[in-house]
Amino acid sequence: MKSLLVTLVLALSGAASTQVISSSPQPGATSQTNVPTSQKVIKDQAEYDAYIAAVNTTDPAARGRAMEAFVARYPDSIVKLEALEQGRSAYQQVGNSEKVEELARQTLQVDPNNAPALAIVVYRERDRVKDAATGAATLKDAERGLQALENFQPPEGMTPADFENMRVQMKNIFAGAAALGALQQQDYAAAQKYYGLALNIDPGDYANSYQMAVALLQSNPMNPLGFWYGAKALSLAQTKNPEVFEKWSPYILSKYKKYHGNTGDWNNRLAAAASQTAPPADFVAGISLAPTPCDLAAQTVQQNKPMDLSFGDWEQVLSCRDYSAANKTAAGQLWQSILDSEKGGENKLKMPVKVIKVPDAKSLEVAFSDENQAANKTDMKVAMEKPMTKPPATGSKISIIGVISDYTPEPFMFTVTKGEFPKTKPAPKTSAKKGAKRGSVPKTQKHS
Repeated sequence: MKSLLVTLVLALSGAASTQVISSSPQPGATSQTNVPTSQKVIKDQAEYDAYIAAVNTTDPAARGRAMEAFVARYPDSIVKLEALEQGRSAYQQVGNSEKVEELARQTLQVDPNNAPALAIVVYRERDRVKDAATGAATLKDAERGLQALENFQPPEGMTPADFENMRVQMKNIFAGAAALGALQQQDYAAAQKYYGLALNIDPGDYANSYQMAVALLQSNPMNPLGFWYGAKALSLAQTKNPEVFEKWSPYILSKYKKYHGNTGDWNNRLAAAASQTAPPADFVAGISLAPTPCDLAAQTVQQNKPMDLSFGDWEQVLSCRDYSAANKTAAGQLWQSILDSEKGGENKLKMPVKVIKVPDAKSLEVAFSDENQAANKTDMKVAMEKPMTKPPATGSKISIIGVISDYTPEPFMFTVTKGEFPKTKPAPKTSAKKGAKRGSVPKTQKHS
């Protein structure tokens, strides 16, 4: 992209030079009657001499300074735009990009829709896009550039082929910058549109391909076509910029694993994208979806005895009851197994829980599954069989005995009735043994 801008600036300066003449004939000059309309006439001789002296300065850096000095001295000159353009070209030759941008911005003060000057400014702005604010400014300037490009006319002396090449280069600059600006705004639809425009011009731009992948994969709903652009970007970066390849790979692979369930076929997709210039028509259809948590819940009941599952599995299976016919069947099997184990309320289950809230003396709100205990989230309401004389402290982990009598899948909640605390066995009385040493401590009895 850097060489593209160099070519653009130099091409403009070479082809767009307007013939400049003085209204005062020089010694030996022919009459200046019937001057062509493409020529510009400088009426002030001193101004004309200053401009010609700047144009004829051979050292590029000195010529750039001379053009700046001319514009400063003659801010209303008829050739101000030409002087700024010549100055940009001179500074570009010595690699002074800051000055190139500075003179381009001065050009826009005179001609706000000057497409070449906008291309230079937008090209530089894209490198400075870091957040939503800088992205918004770049998006605005880039869209203005695309609009200006529609009315951009060939500079005098430039061949149609060269003009079209330059116009396409500028369009690529504007589209890529607009896309990045939109991406920073999380306007994924606009980002996709502009990246598509830029990649049609240069399919080998791996930075644009990667950012197109982000715009597709971050959209809601996610567009899996982003995996092709991610694969294309990585296939190019793998040889051109290994450091970038290592930086970008984790994001694409994590997204792919979440969507597909594994990354076993990713290297094949990477190799295929390397030789492709656009996504195959059947690309998305060829990626199978990873099983959802509810899919896995149904499989869990099919592959295990319901009562052998963990309490967390119980919640997952029952919460997915309404997801599909298979989940409804699995939830029904598990729920019936729980009811059967309780024998109509005769058998109570012992359940380890974490106390979340104590509404009153006869009820508790607790967390049952490990996940909800960690999140301090209530997933079980307990109705105690008798009022509690000493309610447990909030946050304490205890055991509850009771009957799971009902549940709701969303938001998930178990209902427990006939709640009580496990009875603890009294510690056995100890008697001093003959010969025991004074101060010895008897072994502690474990509670069942």
